[in-house]
Amino acid sequence: MSAPTVRRRRLGTKLRALRDGRGLTLEDVAEKSASTERPLTIAKLSRLETARSAAKPDDIGHLLDLYEVTDDELRTALLALTREGGQRGWWQSYRGVLSPVYEDLISLEAEATSVCTWQMGAIPGLLHTAEYAREIITATAMSAAVEAQVDALVEVRLARQAVLTREQPIDLWAIIAEGALHAKSVGEGVMREQLSRLLSLSRRPNVNIQVLPTRTPPHVGQIGSYSVLGFEGHADLDVAHTESLTSTLYVENPEQVGIYRAAFERLRAAALPVEASTERITEIRDQA
Repeated sequence: MSAPTVRRRRLGTKLRALRDGRGLTLEDVAEKSASTERPLTIAKLSRLETARSAAKPDDIGHLLDLYEVTDDELRTALLALTREGGQRGWWQSYRGVLSPVYEDLISLEAEATSVCTWQMGAIPGLLHTAEYAREIITATAMSAAVEAQVDALVEVRLARQAVLTREQPIDLWAIIAEGALHAKSVGEGVMREQLSRLLSLSRRPNVNIQVLPTRTPPHVGQIGSYSVLGFEGHADLDVAHTESLTSTLYVENPEQVGIYRAAFERLRAAALPVEASTERITEIRDQA
């Protein structure tokens, strides 16, 4: 049995919510499906909801019919979650380099319509230059295995950025602590090039960058960096992502994700406006 992924857990959570919303038990659903061409057992329904087994599109379509789901956007979103679980993404060619939780993040970015990210100590990965990415990956490597795979991890980080320029790009809103923009780089000109990259990307209509000044009163962002990945029209499928040296946390409970979003709004209000942020980044780059 394969390990549950974030995608499968999101699907299972939504299926359980649909069932609960109709006041049905697993037994009720199994009984309703018994007389159809695609009967579903209690055990199978339970495995789908708890993400212990991969779902098949036909089963999910059948369940949505049983739950009388007529929202075309919701049906499309849930069936997409199901089908994409069986597809190979470009990142799967890096198996052996990427951890399962990192693969989860990349697959979520590939499906998301928006990303809101707050970063305290570094520039967000979706905005990295190759050399800045190399310095960050090298500096934060805490194992010989990661140190041996820096080149491949840099390739992955740059490949992730395709979501910003694809036919239907994600909307990225990044808030960066000013201190991260003043960081010294090991290589000559690395930070200047990185700041120029920020200015270039900020001209894209789908990218907004704000700077949170160093001399800002205490704020909620001091608890730590995080990102919220959004899926347009279905906020209950949104995911918050945060990581530490030894673990990665995906927050999927809608109420808890809402707290992360509310915190992000506080940070947006505390940060410099987008235009003023561009000016600040330019000043710091020209002094680098």
